[in-house]
Amino acid sequence: MVEWVEKEMKKKTDIMKKLKHLGRPDQLEGMARYGMRTENRYGVSIPNIREIAKETGKDHQLALQLWKTGITDARILASMVDIPVHVTPEQMEEWVKDFDSWDICDQVCMNLFDKTAYVRKKITEWAEKEEEFVKRAAFALIACLAVHDKSSPDTEFSVFFPLIQKAAADERNFVKKGVSWALRSIGKRSRELNRAALKFSEELSKKEGKVVAWIAADAFRDLTSKTTIKRLSRKP
Repeated sequence: MVEWVEKEMKKKTDIMKKLKHLGRPDQLEGMARYGMRTENRYGVSIPNIREIAKETGKDHQLALQLWKTGITDARILASMVDIPVHVTPEQMEEWVKDFDSWDICDQVCMNLFDKTAYVRKKITEWAEKEEEFVKRAAFALIACLAVHDKSSPDTEFSVFFPLIQKAAADERNFVKKGVSWALRSIGKRSRELNRAALKFSEELSKKEGKVVAWIAADAFRDLTSKTTIKRLSRKP
């Protein structure tokens, strides 16, 4: 047991050294301009983090240790090496409370949380939360599910429209963009959901409020674009 613990700790230490070596402090200013939090970050590119994840392989305990470092680059890596079936609701709650930037929120949701057995329960719970990045996580998960969950019927995505409508008046930038992302992703899943999302967007546009109008217009523009129409035409 002691030998195993020492081996895991060495693995974490070696990975942290590698991340620090690959860090680009000169990129942090640019990241800040895109709204990313730059404290406790080395500035490692996502492709480089993915390469380390590929070399490392899946390791739940390592993921937990990497998350505890508090370094954003290590936390993104943790979401890539963790094993969804080993993730507990408690872990999801602990991690989501640490979200302090839109990119760590989105990376964890798309790399890990949307593949857990508790994803839909957490969407419902987090959509009601007040914390900005917890609430964004709910809608990031809807967007990621719409892309990654190939087997669920359309009805399991149309049920998210009431959550979207309720959050559409939230003026906070990262929440409103998350809500729009969720609506647009649902509308790109199938022709039927595209029609449903467009109808929903039209109804949303009739409600008062600049944020609601922005979300409705953003979704309508994307869901009626030539790229989206062409992609949907290929679907059965």
